[in-house]
Amino acid sequence: MLGLGVVLGAFGAHALRSRLDAYSVGIYERAVFYHFVHALGLFAVSVLPKTGLLSPNSASCVCSLLLAGVVLFSGSLYVLAVTGVRILGAITPIGGMCFIAAWFLLAFTLLRGAQRG
Repeated sequence: MLGLGVVLGAFGAHALRSRLDAYSVGIYERAVFYHFVHALGLFAVSVLPKTGLLSPNSASCVCSLLLAGVVLFSGSLYVLAVTGVRILGAITPIGGMCFIAAWFLLAFTLLRGAQRG
């Protein structure tokens, strides 16, 4: 996911910048930003079971939500920026809810584990 973020960021910076208006460039950059942040989250959460802080099942649930968020949130923004099809903006909040659910699930699971520990 991090590598894909680099590829899409570079594509936007080099191949699309001259083809998109300022509004669309902003949307594309926001997609890349959220893609990167949550790809880093995927990486961090996937390491937590090795530390004993998170069970593999919990990590899998959190990572699934983060991945769904990247696909739905960033993916819809990438397509919106390139095509201008505004109806895709209706998908973006679903991805945002996946992000929120992932982070709350992670916090809840870690706090619950700390209270038991």
